[in-house]
Amino acid sequence: MIVDRAPLTRAELAGLLTDAAQSVSGILTAEYPTAASRSYLHPVLGALSAGPRVICELNDRLEEFLAAEPRPATPAGLFTLASYASALGWLTESLAELTTSVDQICTRVGIPTQPPDPTFTTPDGTELDFAFSDLELTEIRTAAKAAHLPPGDYVAVLSESLLAVTRITDACMEISSGLLDDATYVLGKATDHVWISDGPGRLPALVRSLLARMETAE
Repeated sequence: MIVDRAPLTRAELAGLLTDAAQSVSGILTAEYPTAASRSYLHPVLGALSAGPRVICELNDRLEEFLAAEPRPATPAGLFTLASYASALGWLTESLAELTTSVDQICTRVGIPTQPPDPTFTTPDGTELDFAFSDLELTEIRTAAKAAHLPPGDYVAVLSESLLAVTRITDACMEISSGLLDDATYVLGKATDHVWISDGPGRLPALVRSLLARMETAE
């Protein structure tokens, strides 16, 4: 259903980006109950559970933004659209990477594995290749026992979880920060005239970040 409306004001456009930024940053504080037998997944389960919901919410808002008439046509409206769409695409890609990482962890603990790396040890074995305190070693062994894993394997999969959550955290923080920067620009600095040759400085922050990442990858 197409809804007629007055063109969104700059404040409303900035609010759209600000709300999206808050939704993305909320992924990082989401909690999900984790059984002791799956404690190695605790770092990633909050983001894994909240991410799809946030993506659906952002996608629904984007569809509403595009479905209403008149569609965004002003420079500020098109700038907002580019920023929002970039954020949604980036977040979707980052969540897909997180899902792949979690799937790899689950596969690793769910199939027969090779003997533990000799740099890790079982409770009655030798040394761990990390500077753990006695208390930390006890906690690791207790958690590993609850997860039915050798301590070395437990440390390995927990490390993978921590690495995965670091990546999604970095992505969410950059996306949220870019959205807020773009909201500030729309609210106070965006021109009322279409820009054609003003250079990349007038592109949304998220678009510039994505272009820079592409250039680095090349």
